[in-house]
Amino acid sequence: MRRAALILLVAGLALAALVVFGGLQPLGAAVAFACIAGAALVPWQVHDPDASREIEFGANPVETEVAHALVAGMPDPNVLLDRAGRVIHLNAAAAQLVPALRRNELAQFALRAPEIVTALREAIATREARRATYLNHVPVDRWMELIITPIPVPTAFGGVDYCMLLTFHDQTPLRRVEEMRADFVANASHELRTPLAALSGFIDTLQGPAREDARARERFLGIMHAQAARMARLIDDLLSLSRVELSVHVRPETIVDLVPIVCEVVDGLEPLAAERHVEIETALPETPVLICGDREELLRLFENLIENALKYGASGGRVMVSSRLDVSSEGNPEFRVVVRDFGPGIAPEHLPRLTERFYRVDAGDSRAQGGTGLGLSLVKHILNRHRGRLLIESVPGQGASFTAGFPPARDVSEARS
Repeated sequence: MRRAALILLVAGLALAALVVFGGLQPLGAAVAFACIAGAALVPWQVHDPDASREIEFGANPVETEVAHALVAGMPDPNVLLDRAGRVIHLNAAAAQLVPALRRNELAQFALRAPEIVTALREAIATREARRATYLNHVPVDRWMELIITPIPVPTAFGGVDYCMLLTFHDQTPLRRVEEMRADFVANASHELRTPLAALSGFIDTLQGPAREDARARERFLGIMHAQAARMARLIDDLLSLSRVELSVHVRPETIVDLVPIVCEVVDGLEPLAAERHVEIETALPETPVLICGDREELLRLFENLIENALKYGASGGRVMVSSRLDVSSEGNPEFRVVVRDFGPGIAPEHLPRLTERFYRVDAGDSRAQGGTGLGLSLVKHILNRHRGRLLIESVPGQGASFTAGFPPARDVSEARS
């Protein structure tokens, strides 16, 4: 139609010039223009097979919008490469997984894991599918499986070319479940041995020599109740720790306010503070402190930190809970919630190991306080999932300070990204 319009325009101008300057009759000019218009509008090329083939193979099939839509619609991270290894299409999941990927650039520059590079070179050379498993350390450890699938593509001259479809599968949940199972069995069998042995011994005593001793029975039942409660706390902490480790690679998406969460924890621990004769002082901002977080996990985090301060720093008589906006060592803004006690403090040699599972500065005192040795390990993993960090400072005789740092949520779109 565009060519016909151009022909009709030129013919009309030429006939008009002939009518004005050449003496051509208007009626003859109109008849001539009608004939030219009829000839120009006939679709001569509608059934031309050569023209159809030219249109069909005028562009690379994998560079069409259809191919782009197919790759973009896949739920897993997917990248389509040409035979040289340059990126043709990638979906949003792949761009989030590997931000360095760019269209029309070599994928090897962004995918630097040796396993990926080796598998990609073999797939391009042999035109056969390849698999590779690798560990991605940024921003947290994730086990990934890469499947490289060669895709035959017809060429304009009847030949066949090959593109490479890279599909990434996140194997982290499966690995976490396996590690969780192994850790749970190992840790539970180790830590539950002592209370189970105590319960078994007291039961034997109550069934034997102390069968008719009411005083001994009352005393032993109290100890058995304490040991059973200790086992329940231990199992609860192990399950909580396993759940957090299972999802540590998935950052929370919900925007929450830290201030009411901390206040709720402080209010819930007031009876324990009164029992230990400790005063809880708070210095929290009146404006919201917004982060991307999981409310239940944050409740557990601050409950562990404040409860530890009340139990192990009770001799200081007070615990301070404060919050402020600061700057991290990398120069990024960071919300910090500080829990400080004024108790005996912690010796420097213990500080690097406080977040290890079942590590205790004083094992006897920890068990007497009802601790499981998992509280700070759980705090560390919750902060890792929230892309935060834990800072511990202490001077013997001057108390200890535990700081939980969180990156702020700038807006709702960041929470969903």
